[in-house]
This record gives sequence, C-alpha cells and structure tokens, in this order.
Amino acid sequence: MIETMGNLRRTNYCGEVGMELAGQEMTVCGSIAKSRDKGGIIFADLRDTTGILQLVFDEDTPKDVFAKAESLRSEYVVICRGKLRERAAKTDKISTGSVELYVSELRILSEADTTPFEVRDEIQVKDELRLKYRYLDLRRPSMHEPIVIRSKICRVIRDFFYGNHFTEIETPDLIGSTPEGARDYVVPSRVQPGHFYALPQSPQLYKQILMLSGFDRYFQIARCFRDEDLRADRQPEFTQVDEEMSFMDEEDIMTLNEGLIQKLWKEILHVDVPTPFVRMPWDEAMDRFGSDKPDTRFGLEIQDVTALFKGTEFVPFKATIEAGGTIRAINAKGLADQLTRKTIDKLTETAKTYGAKGMAYTRLTADGVSSSFEKNLTDAEKDALHAALGAETGDVLLLVSDAKRVTACTALGQVRLDIGHRCGLIDADKFNFLWVVRFPLFEYSEEEGRFMAMHHPFTMPTDDSLDKVETDQGACYARAYDIVLNGIEMGGGSIRINNPALQDRMFKALGFTEERARKNFGYLMDAYKFGAPPHGGMAYGLDRMVMLMLKRDSIRDVIAFPKVQNASELMTGCPGELEPKQYQELHIAYVPDPE
Repeated sequence: MIETMGNLRRTNYCGEVGMELAGQEMTVCGSIAKSRDKGGIIFADLRDTTGILQLVFDEDTPKDVFAKAESLRSEYVVICRGKLRERAAKTDKISTGSVELYVSELRILSEADTTPFEVRDEIQVKDELRLKYRYLDLRRPSMHEPIVIRSKICRVIRDFFYGNHFTEIETPDLIGSTPEGARDYVVPSRVQPGHFYALPQSPQLYKQILMLSGFDRYFQIARCFRDEDLRADRQPEFTQVDEEMSFMDEEDIMTLNEGLIQKLWKEILHVDVPTPFVRMPWDEAMDRFGSDKPDTRFGLEIQDVTALFKGTEFVPFKATIEAGGTIRAINAKGLADQLTRKTIDKLTETAKTYGAKGMAYTRLTADGVSSSFEKNLTDAEKDALHAALGAETGDVLLLVSDAKRVTACTALGQVRLDIGHRCGLIDADKFNFLWVVRFPLFEYSEEEGRFMAMHHPFTMPTDDSLDKVETDQGACYARAYDIVLNGIEMGGGSIRINNPALQDRMFKALGFTEERARKNFGYLMDAYKFGAPPHGGMAYGLDRMVMLMLKRDSIRDVIAFPKVQNASELMTGCPGELEPKQYQELHIAYVPDPE
C-alpha cells in the first residue's frame, strides 16, 4: 500500500550518522538498496544521497510495521523513524557500519518494479543498458559519488575566484557563428528566416569584451558545444571553467591558477600539491616526450641521435638526414624480457599510426643482440649509438627517422606511452602537473593548404615573433600555456592581443580578407579602438578535471547525462525529428543524403 509521509520529516541523512548519535530518535528516508528476511528479524539497507544505513525490524517491532517490512523490495522508497543503536555485526564496507536504526514507524512512499539490472556496484552491465536507464545507474554509489563531488568542486572553484576579486558573469548561449576551430552547432532563427545562431564553443570573444568593459577579472562555469567526433574525454556539450583577467602576464596567471589547483586538491582529495609547477617550452616537450601534453610520471625520454649518423651509408638514415630530417631514439631500459619481437611489431604499428614509416629496433639480451638495422651500420656507428643511449644487456633501443621532426617525435612519443602502460611503468597514485609554454603561434594545415592559428586568432605572439607574423609563420611562437596533468591537457590559455594594428596583421596572416574579418569580428575590432587593457586568461575542461581527480577512465562517468559515440542520448532518445509544423516555422527543410 502506497502511503504519504504524514507528519514524518527527515531529521538525519543515512550516511551522516555514527556512534556519537547512538540512542537518539531520528527519521531517515530514501530507497531500499536490499532487504534480507532472516525469519523473525528483517534487515534492510536504506540508501540516500549520502550513503547507506541498515534498518532493523524484529519480533518487538509493532506488528503493522513488521508486516510492511516483510513487503520491502529493492528500490522501494520509504521514510522511517526509529532509534539509532550500536550494530552487533559491525562492517567497514559502509561508513555507517558501526550503527543501525531500530525502526518503530515505517511508511512505504513508492513501490518499484524489478529493475533491468541490479542497482549495486558489483555488476557487469553493458554501457548501452546503463545509459538507457541512467536514472538507475546514477543510484549506484560508484556513479552517484562523482556527481556529488563534482558539485563540491564547483563550490571550491567559485569560492577561490570570489576570494580573488573575480566577478561571475554569464555570457550568451546563442551567438554568431565564427570560422576557425571546431564545427559549430547551429540554431535556426524563427523570426529571421535564413539566419542562424551558433552555440558557443567557448565564451572567448565575450570574455575579452568583458575586459574591455572594465570588469578586470571574470569567471564563469560555462556550457560549451562542439560538433565533433566523440572519444573518452570529449563530449559534444561540455562544461568549461572560464576565466579572464586584465593587467597580468602569463606568469601571474599561471601562479594564480596553481593556487586554485592547490585549493581543489587539498579540499576535495586531501592531497598537498607542491608549487610552482615546471614550465616546459613546447619544443622541449616535443623533443623529450613526443607530446605537447607529456606524461612525466615515468622515464623513457626521447633522445636526438641524428648527429651520430652524419655521413652514414645506411640508406634510410642517410635519406632522412639529406632531407633535413631527424633520427630519434628511446632506450627501454631493462625491458627486453617484456618487449618481445611480437610486442615490438605491435609498437611499430603504433608508430605508423602516428605518421612514421616504420621503427628500427635493437634487443640486447643475455643470448645476444638482435636488431632490425644494426648490420647495416659501421662498428663506429653502433658503438656511438650504444654509448649515447647508455645501452646495456636487458635494454631495447627503438628508433624512428623522418623528414619532419614533429612526426618522428610524435610517433616515438606514442610508442613511449604504449610501453609505459604495457610494462606497468606508470604510478597511478601520482599527480604530475606541469605547464607547457611557448607554443607555436601557427600550425600548417595540409587540408586547408595554409597556416592556421594553433589556439585562436587572438593569441599574442611572443616579443621575438612580432616581426615574423606575416613573413615567417612557421617560426612564430605564442604567449600561450597549457596545464597538463599526467599526460592529459586539463586546461589552457594565452595572453590576448590588445593592439588593433597587431590584430589586423594576425587576421591577414591567417588569410582573412578585411571584409571577412569585419563580418566575423568587427565588434571586437571596434572595441579595441576605445582602450583595451592588456589581458589574458584560460579555461579548464571541468569534466576532464573531475575525471582526472577521481581517476576515472571516461568523462561519461562524471557527467549526469552524457552522449554516446554518435552524439545521441540513449535515455531520452535525442536527437529526434521535429513536427512538420516546426520545420515550416523555422523555414528549413531536410534534404536526405543521396548516398
């Protein structure tokens, strides 16, 4: 029988009671996680948003209450009153394992059908089923807790910014579409047929406008949207911790944000984070780790061995050097037993996936040396290579050569990561932070056939790049910085251009006509003319930050209602078709793909 709460109201949360409250009368409410009838005594685990509390009913329980207890099933919603007492059979599996509630009054507020999967952590269920019944999945403690912690993280972030003279300001979700960057989500305008809004990929231009509006320091926990392919740490809609500030340089901004990280890790994880973080130039990160988001929790650093083969007759290396290329190497020290020939073949495929034409290797074992290339080297070249890499018995040497430095380093960097995971070299308990700084200002797009902004068109060039913006784009660097944690980019930003003439030069360097620049960014260009303070900022991916803090494998675990690979949401079935009337009102028609 379904009842109302009557005069019962919650006095305590299930997960927040302990021995200090033993002997007290209290009222708790929630869902039944499980119920166990032991014949004359019934135990039921009551779950709310804070945890689980065991309920007890026995022969001394009022008969009507005991009868209700006999009908309890998983996920029934109840409210009950009773006395908290010490638990006879204590357990450390739950935080309230030393106490239980001896129930004197029970009301069943809602019954529940049998669920499509058990609502407990120790289950193996396909992701599709979990996401279809997301409201059940989120009841499981391991899925419920990250959402609660995410809320606490947002509170700490807000407290930090409020304590540092920031103003929280909302920016629009319906904006104009802009070129560059990822593909926009577009929204048709009903009142202006043929015209479209875009959903913001970030509040970038608005936060710069706010600096020009005199707000000095802004922040926002903003929803952002990008119509791009999904992966473990990417969703079409995501949350960004966005910040911008005036009269500060990159060092000021990085130092301030180190304070934010320290506060978050201390208050949420009770972990002390040492500062300052390492500042690593982009060139160094690529050369040593083959990545602009290096994982520094383990070694296997990349070395440049190009000079050792100057004048070599080994054709692949000779051709690379003549093309102005590079030869890079890793010594997988002591890993010969784990890196078998079969494993090396798999690592070679990894290198090829990231642009390498192949990968040379040498295995030094107690049984001798086996190599894919050393027979083609002179004794002097072999000796020089082994000496440079500190090669010893038990080591494996891996080399990639390519005409492009970035290709060779990136391919070997991915091999390095693969080895780190395969061979258990990575300490999952470490939090290794660093800043990658001095990024290239431009990157060449083979698809577009031109240089594009590596970050965005409003990034300030370094002082030594100012005279190269139009003439030597490949040699230009940016006053940009990314914060990296354990090999994952957690956030990034830059100092912005505040000089109208320099901004015009940047647009021209990117191939913008004056007309196109005015169409897309005219309001910003006009705003610059009325006094623009030096300013800069950054943004964190909140979903990614929470994922990293809680050591989850996917951001889907820390988002209440995530999308799947094809950008749909399985619970509600969106996206879906519109009613014919809606198409008419929006003056749009669906044209099927002829294929």
